[in-house]
Amino acid sequence: MELVTKAIKGTLDTLPEESYKIQYLEAAMRETAENFGFFEIRTPVFEHTELFQRGVGETTDVVQKEMYTFDDKGGRSITLRPEGTAGAVRAYLEHGIFNDGAPQKMSYITSCYRYEKPQAGRLREFHQFGVENFGSSSPAADAEIISLANEIFNYLGVENLRLEINSIGCPECRKVYHKALKEYFESKKSSLCPTCLERLDKNPMRILDCKNPECREIGKDAPVVLDYLCDECKEHFENVKKLLEIMEIEYSVNPKIVRGLDYYTKTVFEFISDDIGAQGTVCGGGRYDGLVEELGGNPTPACGFGLGLERLLLLMENQGCAFPTRKPCDLYLVSMDEKSNLKAAYLANELRKEGMSVQFDVVGRGLKAQMKYANKIGAVFTVVLGENELESGTAKLKNMEDGTEEEIRLDTFVSDFQTKALENALKDIDWSDVDEKSFGSVLGGEN
Repeated sequence: MELVTKAIKGTLDTLPEESYKIQYLEAAMRETAENFGFFEIRTPVFEHTELFQRGVGETTDVVQKEMYTFDDKGGRSITLRPEGTAGAVRAYLEHGIFNDGAPQKMSYITSCYRYEKPQAGRLREFHQFGVENFGSSSPAADAEIISLANEIFNYLGVENLRLEINSIGCPECRKVYHKALKEYFESKKSSLCPTCLERLDKNPMRILDCKNPECREIGKDAPVVLDYLCDECKEHFENVKKLLEIMEIEYSVNPKIVRGLDYYTKTVFEFISDDIGAQGTVCGGGRYDGLVEELGGNPTPACGFGLGLERLLLLMENQGCAFPTRKPCDLYLVSMDEKSNLKAAYLANELRKEGMSVQFDVVGRGLKAQMKYANKIGAVFTVVLGENELESGTAKLKNMEDGTEEEIRLDTFVSDFQTKALENALKDIDWSDVDEKSFGSVLGGEN
């Protein structure tokens, strides 16, 4: 068989046998975000190109090299979102969310698109969990989003992450810093790549984020931004550090962190792992107090972060983190003929209404093939329905784990099977290990 086409380079299919892992990550992120007061926003997958040119920054690699941009049928320049923040700001302004008071807290799980070299944990279509806090200039807002990310990692059992933080100052102290950077890099122009030569006049700080090995080597001895902070930015950064210490979140200061997007001000941070290769940043973010105004709003302080789902999943798999098992099939109804298949369809439908996972034959398999399939999908119980069972009104319920069987009535099958399934789920639980939070999940309800 010759395929018409294959998946585009840099994209990834998440297959049914793996999707439950991503769903687990998403559920953990949404639950944690809601505990911090961040609730979901969803924005379109494409926006007008100028949103990202103005928001992300024309001197960034994202805008210069990586965006998927095209003209639509109306001749408008459209771009697939390369990150989530600019779209969230646009929605915040367009819908007047700023009128509802501060802070406004948003979260999202979204697909993003960047044309870059695919590698482990880095794709051209990737997914991000992100949070945005609009309206607070307090260092407490910075520390809160850092602690939110930290709590997600703790929830998921991720280890050996290091938190690195920095302050890149406000526009005022950045002017002084940019001047010092320009003087430093001017003497090394002959060794800079063409992109960094352009950045030298427009935004020399972007040179520090260049991926070219020669430029990175030159940048190692460049002036440090922390030496140029104004008093207000210094105080803000010191208070962020104090709050992290109060929250017992370990960190180190890395004065070389600038982040890859132009909208950042003051606090920037990254959670980094050495377990996923050279591209070790799993989560990054910070403060962006000028972005709302840049996109047409009133001056509004804001902060947030983005966390890559594919990269986090890769890290968890490399570390051997525990994932919940995929929801099992509670019951497979084996049917011997057309009439018993109708009964199986009825019983399956009634049990599904009660929240049970039930399957029955939909492809016309024989008895042995159905039992083999039930075993393959990990059915906990099976029931064989045929002419004799329909006439007698009873059937044999088989436990697929230990092979035991017991008779069950068909007229009370739904309620009787629910009871049996619950008994089976509870019998192997070590109640000494069950805390109050997990008790609801044991019984199949919410935490």
